[in-house]
Amino acid sequence: MSHERIPTGDPAQPAVYQIRIQGHLSHHWADWFAGTAISLEGNGDTLLTGSVTDQAALHGLLRKVRDLGMPLLSVTQVDPKQASKTEINAPIARTR
Repeated sequence: MSHERIPTGDPAQPAVYQIRIQGHLSHHWADWFAGTAISLEGNGDTLLTGSVTDQAALHGLLRKVRDLGMPLLSVTQVDPKQASKTEINAPIARTR
């Protein structure tokens, strides 16, 4: 698993993350992932993309991936300017 940090320039703005998991995840899980965009890749992976308000929200999202039992391949912070608007949905809410 890899984690790459990309400075956003404005710490007040939510960070955009892409989380890659092994296997295809059905789109009906979108609500469980708080509006995160779900992209099914041709190689069999699933890419989850969304705004994350803080580290607690990121850890909550990763906990959900763990609970699914699907292998986590990577977590990457991406430049919000490079992520398309269709990939960035509502911010991922803090989960407790």
